[in-house]
Amino acid sequence: METPIPEPVASFVAAVNRHDEDAFLDAFTPDGVVDDWGREFAGRERIKAWSDKEFIGARGVLTPQECRSDGSEVTVVGDWRSTHANGLSSFTFAVEGDAISRMTIREG
Repeated sequence: METPIPEPVASFVAAVNRHDEDAFLDAFTPDGVVDDWGREFAGRERIKAWSDKEFIGARGVLTPQECRSDGSEVTVVGDWRSTHANGLSSFTFAVEGDAISRMTIREG
């Protein structure tokens, strides 16, 4: 991977890979949103409910292969493996200060 993953996304990926639910949820702004292939989950409670089934709860691991950053937006493309879904995926993060305001997941 040529471009290192900038913060706060690097810490987010590390939290996901160690299945640290609190650090995963704390990475988002209070009104953060997950857009998982067009399904949107806003706020900590809805993100947690989604994650319990499809992300942290599915023992997901992201192996980054590429990173692009333009300041307020970071895209990480990598191999996603979990008990829910598997394959090359693109994770685009909108960053506000030291938190993630939006994570959009699409095909890598």
